[in-house]
Amino acid sequence: MNPFKVFVVEDDPFYGEMLKYHISLNPDYVVEKFETGKDFLHNLYKNPSVISLDYSLPDMSGLDVLKKVKEFNPEIPVIIVSGQEDVSTAVILLKEGAYDYFVKDDDTKDRIWNALKNIREKVKLENQIDVLKEEIGKKYKFGNIIKGNSPEIKHIFALIEKAISTNIIVSIAGETGTGKDLVAKAIHYNSPRGKHPYIAINVSAIPKELIESELFGFEKGAFTGANTRKLGKFEEAGKGTLFLDEVGEMDLNMQAKLLRVLQERELTRIGGHHLVKVEARILVATNRNLAEEVQKGNFRQDLYYRLLGLPIFLPPLRNRGNDILILAKYFTDEFCEENNIPKKTISQHAQEKLLGYAYPGNARELKAMMELATVMSNTPVIDDTDISFSSPNRSNDFLLDAEDSLVGYNRKIIRYFLDKYDNNIIKVARKLDIGKSTIYRMMKNNEL
Repeated sequence: MNPFKVFVVEDDPFYGEMLKYHISLNPDYVVEKFETGKDFLHNLYKNPSVISLDYSLPDMSGLDVLKKVKEFNPEIPVIIVSGQEDVSTAVILLKEGAYDYFVKDDDTKDRIWNALKNIREKVKLENQIDVLKEEIGKKYKFGNIIKGNSPEIKHIFALIEKAISTNIIVSIAGETGTGKDLVAKAIHYNSPRGKHPYIAINVSAIPKELIESELFGFEKGAFTGANTRKLGKFEEAGKGTLFLDEVGEMDLNMQAKLLRVLQERELTRIGGHHLVKVEARILVATNRNLAEEVQKGNFRQDLYYRLLGLPIFLPPLRNRGNDILILAKYFTDEFCEENNIPKKTISQHAQEKLLGYAYPGNARELKAMMELATVMSNTPVIDDTDISFSSPNRSNDFLLDAEDSLVGYNRKIIRYFLDKYDNNIIKVARKLDIGKSTIYRMMKNNEL
């Protein structure tokens, strides 16, 4: 932590020395004294931690000096010390950004001492928060939390890079368990907003009659039980990020209110009349196909286009090939480290078994599976007998999870086997007893 530098600006030599001596009793403080405003301003480049400023200097007024300090660095606390008690002057100085206003008397040195103590504690806390935010930012570097090297994941990385450099709304889609929340955190903590709050809310987990008050807040007395004012998630996010998870579950009435807030960038708390500016960046996620929900009349078309922004689709784990093995090893190593278990490897037979499963629960299911396999294994090697699927008969049932046309099922089947056999078209054609030209044609027409 940098030295805590206190500048005392006081034209009375005796009083100035008294303040300097008293403040210097704390060995953590480095104190410098100045008798004129100009002398002090010539040394302002040293960027003091706090300033005790006499209001009546021989060459400049305290107000003028205060303004110069705030122009240089508005974050420096300035304590005004005056020989006269003038409420109107104190109000003006406080409005200009003074930290506090003290009248010279026998207790002034103790008031300054306490003020310095409070400022020092605040600086310590802010530094600790900055360190924590920096650590969080490192933790959520997207290369650290999104594991894999498949073309699909590399494409996701490229989209995240674009998302962190702008304030565009990002819509994240994908099945449950594909990591939509991790992508949202990666975007926030790697963006310029990373030191501001990250607020996440799961729309589907909140009753529809409460979602408005959760998002927009309410005023005291707005309804029975509203005993105090409550800020909504938009206000809590401030200049940070608001992540609306499962936004497709929002009812139509609330969708209209959300659209107005996004368009106007302002809101009104329930029971209030004052407009509150919205500065947060918006990220949304859904496991539904919102375009289909629009067609069904379940989601507003205007809100759909407003939220679309930069779309990021997270592919299901079954379509990510060898990423399954990368994630399996990562989850295994992580579990071993957390539980002080010697690291374990995954046998070839176990790897083949992992690659042959459909993962309806995606990465979340794989994580639980590998943690159980690590516990069940009695050797340094996890074998296929240690791995158990939660639904052993569902390896290929995912093809029938959603109703589709025969053409759609054909695409899914071919895509599944292409992923399983690393896009070996000849091998897939032989396995499915179809012509390889059929596969080439479908790939050329972007049907796979």
